[in-house]
Formats: sequence, structure tokens, C-alpha cells
Amino acid sequence: MMRISGKSFDITLGDVMLHVEKASLDITDNRSPVYNHGVPNGYVDGDVEASGELEVDAQNFQLVLDAAKQAGSFRGLEPFDMVCFAKAGEEELRVEAFGCLIKVTNLLDIDSKGGEKSVIKLPFAVTSPDFIKINGVSYLRPEETENLV
Repeated sequence: MMRISGKSFDITLGDVMLHVEKASLDITDNRSPVYNHGVPNGYVDGDVEASGELEVDAQNFQLVLDAAKQAGSFRGLEPFDMVCFAKAGEEELRVEAFGCLIKVTNLLDIDSKGGEKSVIKLPFAVTSPDFIKINGVSYLRPEETENLV
């Protein structure tokens, strides 16, 4: 049976298809148990955040560079929605991250010996109350975002 692997994913930033060397997305959910006399007794909601990083080669970085040029600068890029989709046999995984604010790090990491493709790292933070959806299921409850403008 064929399974999903890193090679299965297509990643779209806004309307640009990007081929990545590596990608990550982490959710921090600060719900926490409460205690009475040292014994767990329910929980309280806490804040949430999500961030990740894309590693792209020079050819795919050019696509990001073109978007930044059109926006006037890298800092002029509006947050984008990211879709990571994979299908292998009967398995499918679709992860959506909304309002991703991108930065550029590791712009140069030169090794004169060569032997490895140069990559640029693009860390991002999720900034939209739409937050994250996994196979169409929202991570947040509707009431957590209903009064946000």
C-alpha cells in the first residue's frame, strides 16, 4: 500500500506553486490543566500560535522574489495562505495555514566545496484567525474567532 511521504506534497503560497526542499508547520496550543489540592480538575483555554519554515532552492526562491518585487519589497508582501496537499494511493492530507507572514533567513550559506544545493530558509508565522485547517477541519472552535474583526 502506497503511503504519504515528503515527496507526495505540493505546496501553494497564495497562487504560486512552490517546490520545497523541506517544510515544517508547528502549532502551539496553550490549553492547560487546572488543579485543586494538587489533583487535575478540568482545564483552561490558552492562546494558540502556529509557525513554520520553508526551505527552497534558488530557482524556487526566484518565485518568492518575483512576488516581493511586485509588492515593492519583501516587507511589502502581504500575508499569504498556504496549502500543503499530498495524495498517495487512498491517503490524502490537506493542511491549510492562513495569513502566513513570511521572512527571509539563511540567505547565504556558502560552502566552497560544493556538493549540496544552496537553500534559502523562509520562516513564517500564521497571523489569521482562520488559523489552521487539517483536511477541512478547523483547529479552533468557531466561538473562539466569531467576534474577531
